[in-house]
Amino acid sequence: MIRSIAAALAALALVSFGVRAEEAAKAAPAAAATPATPAAKVETPKAEAKEEKAEKKAEKKEHHKKEKAEKKTDK
Repeated sequence: MIRSIAAALAALALVSFGVRAEEAAKAAPAAAATPATPAAKVETPKAEAKEEKAEKKAEKKEHHKKEKAEKKTDK
């Protein structure tokens, strides 16, 4: 029974990726006709959020290092 479920899932995945590949092939000529936009300017909200999170983490780490240094000098 597990093998039949695994086979069904594998078939579904193959069909799904096959459809996506066909859609991408159809969209490629249309995309080639449009002017290219710089990848740096086009960011998804998820990428922006990830970047902001990384910046906050870096700031927090830097602040922690400063506090640690201050405590060390106070002793």
